[in-house]
Formats: sequence, structure tokens, C-alpha cells
Amino acid sequence: MSANPAADIARDANRAALRAMAAGDFAAARELLQRALQLNRDSTVLWLNLAACCRALSDIAGAMAALDGALRVDPRSFLALLMKGSLFERQGQHKQAARMYGFAVALEPPENTMDAATLQTLRHGREVNRRYVEELVSFVGERIGTIREKGSSAESRRIERFMDYTLRRKTAYRQEPSEYFYPGLPAIEFYDREEFPWLEQLEAATGDIRGELRQILRDDFRDFVPYVTYPDTVPLDQWAELNHSLRWGALHLYLAGNVVEQNCRRCPQTLAALSVVPQPQMPGRSPSAMFSALKPKTRIPPHTGVANTRLVVHLPLIVPDGCGFRVGNETRPWREGEAWVFDDTIEHEAWNDSDLPRVILICDVWSPRLSQTERELICAVVAARDAFNGFVPKTEL
Repeated sequence: MSANPAADIARDANRAALRAMAAGDFAAARELLQRALQLNRDSTVLWLNLAACCRALSDIAGAMAALDGALRVDPRSFLALLMKGSLFERQGQHKQAARMYGFAVALEPPENTMDAATLQTLRHGREVNRRYVEELVSFVGERIGTIREKGSSAESRRIERFMDYTLRRKTAYRQEPSEYFYPGLPAIEFYDREEFPWLEQLEAATGDIRGELRQILRDDFRDFVPYVTYPDTVPLDQWAELNHSLRWGALHLYLAGNVVEQNCRRCPQTLAALSVVPQPQMPGRSPSAMFSALKPKTRIPPHTGVANTRLVVHLPLIVPDGCGFRVGNETRPWREGEAWVFDDTIEHEAWNDSDLPRVILICDVWSPRLSQTERELICAVVAARDAFNGFVPKTEL
């Protein structure tokens, strides 16, 4: 017996379950695996084997729950993502299946390391995902119709390439947005102030904005919510430490294009200051504006943002010594009242090594390099993709 008896018992139960599965007794195997998981819930192998048993017993709900267990342990589990895609397909949820297959394909190991059944499922998943992308491209093209012809020839070429990247027909190799890549926009870490004539007006309101913030902070961050709120099963393990944590908190004023009334009522002067900022108006997506609080001794890991069609504005309000911010190769300290604009699709990170909270005002703004026509076309493409996927805009916290 080793120093970890529970692990030994769980391992023996898994071996017995594998023997039962080989004999076709999936009910007995499922019971053994469920007992093993009571002792060791951090084993991806146990969860995957349980999912296989449930699938063999036509217990689809149980199989999905087991796969979610595997993904909580390892959000990048290729096998869990692949099996989840096949289960979605089995239930007739073809779009969810195609997208899940896409996640698996992005993480696939070399083919010579897979058994025949897994390889066959992977190849099928690739084909399902390919058909999904083709149907999505056709749907978006029909939905936006002649609006794509409004621009100049150069704008038309760029919107076509934007559709290629957004609909996953081609890969973007420059900036690294997680969702929307618009071609032809420069990869600039921090933009020159001269491109944003409204910055001085925003900075001039720093005292009023900070005054409203301090009134809110009299409740000691009570109304702040975690900024990172991914489901546990999403393969974004770099956020594991901050997911659902108030170590990086936000008090939203505009959230995904919606006004957060209870917060905005407390910040009329902040809203007045934001009115000079040319924010994107994209239902269910933008504008966004919030007070962002980073607790002491907290670091935001390197990451990239969603879309290079918009830039991000920081107005520092409460910044103790020991705080910093990096975009690409450039690192800067925040200075209270001095705003900047940066491209968040370039890898960036932030830290607060002090013993006090750091709070800044964050909002989004259209890239100044986009014409009005391009902005309209971008909104049309995003709205069409959301319609195809049945995206329901978030309307509350």
C-alpha cells in the first residue's frame, strides 16, 4: 500500500472497471468508476472512462456530466472535447457538435498516437466542422446581402478577409484576437494620443470620476463582481486562478452593449465623461465600460482580447506604487489621470504588487483606422454570425 491509500483504491477500481467494460458489463463498470471518483475526482482518466460507460448504456446526460468533470480537471482534454462533440451530434445538436469538434481539432495530437476508433471520430469531426463553416459562410453572406457592396474596392477586400477570419475559413497570423480579426489594421501596442482628440476631455473629468468611485468604494467593493466568469469546462486554463474571483473585480456601467442601470445611477458624471468617447454600438457586444479593480498581490496573466476592430482605453484612478502594465514589448506604469489607448489583441498583462487595491476606468473605442462604412459592415457580420448560432445577448449581471 502506498502513502495514498485512496488513490490506490481508485486505481484498482478503475482496473476492475476496465475489465468489466471489456466483458460488456458497463453497468458494473459505471458503479465501480463512480466509487473511484468519490476517492479521486481529479483523475481525467476516471471521468473519461465513466463517460464511455454512460455512453454505452445510452445515458447521455450521465456521459455529458462525466465529460464536464474531465474538462474541469483538464480544460484542454482532446478526448473529452472530441467525445462531447460526438454526444452533441448524437442528440441532433449539430451546431454545438461542430463547434465542439472544432475545439478538439485545434488540440489534436499526432495521428500516429491515436487508436483507430479515435482517429475515425476525429476525421469525422473535421468533416462536420468543415460543413458547419461552409453553411455559416453561406448564411452570413445571405444575411448581410448587398450591404457588403457599400464600400470601396479596398474596403470590400478587407471585409471579405474579415469574414474569412471571423467565420474560420482562414487563419490570421498577425494580431491575436480570440474572435474577430479585421485585416489591414496595424498592430500598434500603445497608440499615439494625437489620434484621439477627446482624450484630454476624458482626463479632465478624472476628479469627478474618482469622486464617484470613492463613494462606491465606501461599501468596500460590495457591488463589484468577478471580471472573469468562464464556465469551468471552457478550455481557458490560464484563467483558473482568477475565474469567478474578486481578486480581479469589475463594476460594470455598460456590459455587452447594455446599460447596467443600478451602477449608472450612481455615476452620472462618469457617464457624461464617457459620452465623448466614440464607442462601438453593437447589440449584445458593445459598448463596454467599467471600473476595474485589481486586488493587492494579484497578477492578470498574459492574454489577448476579442477583436482588433476596437481598442481599449484605460483611465487610471487609484494606482499605488508597484502596479504595472505590459502590451507586447512595451511596459508602462499607470499614472493617475493619464489615459492611454492600446490594442488588446496584442498579448498584454497587468499586475498589482502593492498592498492596496488598484482601480482604473476601462472602456472600448472603435479603431480610428476604420471608416464608417467598415464599422457598419463589421456590425452586420457579427450580428449575422450571432443570429446563425442562436446567440442570446447578455442583458443582466
